[in-house]
Amino acid sequence: MVILFDQYHLPDDVYETIFATNQQRIVAKVLINSMKEKNGKMNKTEMSFFATKLHEGELITEIDSPEYKGKKVKLSYNKRQFYDRILTPMKTMGMIDYDMYKKTYRISEAFNRELMKIGIMWQQEVRKPLSEFKLKKSVSDISTNFSLSRSPF
Repeated sequence: MVILFDQYHLPDDVYETIFATNQQRIVAKVLINSMKEKNGKMNKTEMSFFATKLHEGELITEIDSPEYKGKKVKLSYNKRQFYDRILTPMKTMGMIDYDMYKKTYRISEAFNRELMKIGIMWQQEVRKPLSEFKLKKSVSDISTNFSLSRSPF
């Protein structure tokens, strides 16, 4: 998953930075809140139940969107898309950890550590000395054709 953001217009809500659509943000937020209600954990069965209820449109919750503030709403989201676009990206980014032996999901802080590593990697890149790579002034100075495009044609 790629996270693109504008440092000058960073939203206050972390879900707005990570997820592309409002529907994904809502589902991710409801998932994390559901996990928080269970001490930050869910077993595999509970997660499957959550995804099924969501898929069937039977998940009733309150969301913090201004137009729904204080109202109970029924959420509906495709089960496969829930796993592909919400849960799997949250696991791979380190927001949720899955223990294969205990078969439990838990909220994780690895996401924060990984973002700090990315920041350190950027600092190291900025401090590296100038490499041998230099821009050529004209096309005749180029000895080999090299293209960054994916197509070989």
